[in-house]
Amino acid sequence: MHMSFLDLFVIAVGLSMDAFAVSVCKGLSVRQLKFSHACTAGVYFGGFQFLMPLLGYALGVRFQQYITSIDHWIAFVLLALIGANMIKESRGEAEQLNDSFSFWTMLPLAVATSIDALAVGITFAFLQVSILPAVTVIGCTTFVLSAVGIKIGHVFGTRYQSRAELAGGIVLIALGCKILLEHLGILG
Repeated sequence: MHMSFLDLFVIAVGLSMDAFAVSVCKGLSVRQLKFSHACTAGVYFGGFQFLMPLLGYALGVRFQQYITSIDHWIAFVLLALIGANMIKESRGEAEQLNDSFSFWTMLPLAVATSIDALAVGITFAFLQVSILPAVTVIGCTTFVLSAVGIKIGHVFGTRYQSRAELAGGIVLIALGCKILLEHLGILG
């Protein structure tokens, strides 16, 4: 399936909302904001959003032959579950993060915010999406939004964190519905 740049960008924005929200919190926790803080967040979050779909894709390709007939349902369920979880998280309290940008602080945050991207990578394998352009768009989008999130968090605080997660969740659910409806022949 050929996925348009707009579809990829919408997925990328949806996936990057967790990283954006964490970046906003990290920006809030920094007393003296430096350009390196934005770059560090962008590299960790964007890098993992690039790598995790690749891993998911490799897993999906490995098992594709067993589930090809129901792949659109799997894509729908995965995206709907990821989106619903993001919506649920948007209703919770904002997390306070420490102001460290060390490897041991950033690594678990990057992994936690990119688990959804692993599932999307599996979905991409089922849909036979060209993986390198897809992960490049996802990684770059997350890099930019994470770097911007650091600055926004430093300026505005956590005021918009839950709204970003809510929007990301809604986008992923809508995309899952679109994929399902296209495969069922309801959308052309």
